[in-house]
Amino acid sequence: MSQLTDHAQSQPEKVALIDAESGAQLTYGELNRRSVQCVRLFEAEGLRFGDHIAVMTENLPQALVVAWAAMRSGLYLTPINWHLNAEEAGYVVNDCLAKWLVISAGVGAVADELDAAIDPAVSRWTLGGSRGSYRSLDEGLDRMPDAPLAEELDGQLMFYSSGTTGRPKGILRELQRTPAGSEPHPLTDLMCALYGFSPDTVYLCPAPLYHAAPLAWSMAVLRLGGTVVLMRRFDAEQALALIERHRINHVQVVPTMFVRMLKLPQAVRQRYDLSSLEAVIHAAAPCPVEVKQQMLDWWGPIIHEYYAGSEGGGFVAVGPQEWLARPGTVGKALTVTIHILDERGNDLPPGEVGTVYFDGNADFEYHGDPKKTAETYNARGWHTLGDMGYLDEDGYLYLTDRKSHMIISGGVNIYPQEAENVLTMHPAVLDVAVIGVPNAEYGEEVKAVVQLVSGAAPDDELAEELMGYAHERLAKFKCPRSVDFVAELPRLPSGKLLKRQLRNQYWPKEAVRKV
Repeated sequence: MSQLTDHAQSQPEKVALIDAESGAQLTYGELNRRSVQCVRLFEAEGLRFGDHIAVMTENLPQALVVAWAAMRSGLYLTPINWHLNAEEAGYVVNDCLAKWLVISAGVGAVADELDAAIDPAVSRWTLGGSRGSYRSLDEGLDRMPDAPLAEELDGQLMFYSSGTTGRPKGILRELQRTPAGSEPHPLTDLMCALYGFSPDTVYLCPAPLYHAAPLAWSMAVLRLGGTVVLMRRFDAEQALALIERHRINHVQVVPTMFVRMLKLPQAVRQRYDLSSLEAVIHAAAPCPVEVKQQMLDWWGPIIHEYYAGSEGGGFVAVGPQEWLARPGTVGKALTVTIHILDERGNDLPPGEVGTVYFDGNADFEYHGDPKKTAETYNARGWHTLGDMGYLDEDGYLYLTDRKSHMIISGGVNIYPQEAENVLTMHPAVLDVAVIGVPNAEYGEEVKAVVQLVSGAAPDDELAEELMGYAHERLAKFKCPRSVDFVAELPRLPSGKLLKRQLRNQYWPKEAVRKV
């Protein structure tokens, strides 16, 4: 029996989910009932253990109804970034072999365009009223019985992480026929031990559920029997107001949210009562030391940080007092040993920068890409997320760079090759490199450095044209916000682009880039 079933029996009237925008609520009794009906609908549509479904929705309570149904019926669930265009989203739907796709109204016209991009056999559903080929999920659930389930099996979340070619790859873990709720959940246990999560937790989720942490942590709060408040989009003042209104005690953010809150007028910052906060956790993106220091000055020593990946394999964490003693660290490893290795695989001493490896088994594979999976392990079976860093004498980790030159803007991972592949096709472009450059609010922003064909004029008009060209073909967040022109890009005779050399021209030498 799943934890959701337990909570529905013991506290059916307790509020499980709140839509911050509309104020709509779902109690544990309602969440369980609709989730059971969704499982029945899966069964009626022929979904079986190990099948895949995809969701492309805003942060809505109904999205977590679907997620809970998948997690108690032995299915894989893949969340899709609803900012993607139809071709990009369609690739994920097809690649994960989804038999179901659920969208919400906020996805808009992309949903209609997806019809041509995905397998015709995919069953299409929408939260709310029907739309074209998408049937109303609410109406579908209404037709299903809500009698208790005879069997509940654990499902899995399958997030996508971009590969070296720029195409995302699914992070796949093997499903076991484990009765739902029969085994302790490692994330839930960790959240309780480190940050004091409990059945009394009121958790603010200000980030999109298509990212790993917001969805996984929201599900963990519900396993505990707490309450999750969902923001559809982050707004700095609204977040403060919600903390006061709902007496939020736990929240997870990305550093961009810190920046936006710090930029509010002082009178606005002081307007709200934030005394209910017990733990604020951040991860996923670089957080400037000064930004974190200002947040600690404002909110007190309740700000925690961690470093981990959707692939698993290791968890590094630092509390506020530890961080104040060692500004810039992401902490110590909790479950594994960290190794810093040089390019030959040799261990490096404290203070020397190398590739960060964990000696734990991440226990995953990149769906359909055994080569990429193998590349994340070394000969000793240690796993890396591809980051560079160093350890101090006491074993605290400091991250200095992304080995793959991935761009992290506002907590979102951006792989530059997708934009490079698009811009290369423009008639005026001979060669192009896309890199991350400093941005005070987002940590990084996307820049294209372009070598033009002979006769093309390197002017502002062409720069605007190239950015528009990218916008027509890619999701906006992947596109360059600026374009520089150079006579020649730095390449070796082998053709390898010296991207670090190029990037160093835009970053101050003292800059520390964290994950």
